[in-house]
Amino acid sequence: MRRSICIRTSSLQDYHMDVKAAKKAIIEGFRRTDESLLQESTKGNWQDGATAVCVWILGQTVVVANAGDAKAVLARSISTDGEGVVDETKSQLKAIVLTREHKAIFPQERSRIQKAGGSVGSNGRLQGRIEVSRAFGDRQFKKVGLISTPDVHSFELTKKDNFIILGCDGLWGVFGPSDAVEFVQNQLKETSSASLAVRRLVKEAVRERRCKDNCTAVLIVFKH
Repeated sequence: MRRSICIRTSSLQDYHMDVKAAKKAIIEGFRRTDESLLQESTKGNWQDGATAVCVWILGQTVVVANAGDAKAVLARSISTDGEGVVDETKSQLKAIVLTREHKAIFPQERSRIQKAGGSVGSNGRLQGRIEVSRAFGDRQFKKVGLISTPDVHSFELTKKDNFIILGCDGLWGVFGPSDAVEFVQNQLKETSSASLAVRRLVKEAVRERRCKDNCTAVLIVFKH
């Protein structure tokens, strides 16, 4: 089965919307997207699915949503001077995973799947076939516990926050969060180009680290 990745970034800063309303709208958007994909797959007689990781910027608030095994990782400065101010010349970055993976083997997801009448095989996969427990599409698994409901989280941006890497499971299969943050940091120092840095990240994953899965990435760089 082809596993695909849906990555989106957008800004909501021009809308007069509070975070609670934004989260509600995001969950509804995921539901409608899944519904649309299921309708299209039924018409086309195909059974593919897609995981998703999304980021919205609402003023100084970042809202992150994901369904499946795609991840968003924040790079935050941890070195400061004596007054608690970030010293960019000495800054080290900490990798903070902003998302929670949804895999059938995880206890909470396994329990939900079993209550829905599905099963998790000895290989840790839903019905012994797919690893994720949440995704768009995959209509043949919707009646046995697969859902599209995302986890949605938010946090306030500070001057310590440098960038966010969004990537599908193929990227994170060959890069650890800290490893990816360090790689991107070095590329940004060398090129000062977010687009070039993320292209090099994917190239490193595919050509040098031999990623054999889907490998998609988006880089968001904050300018304070």
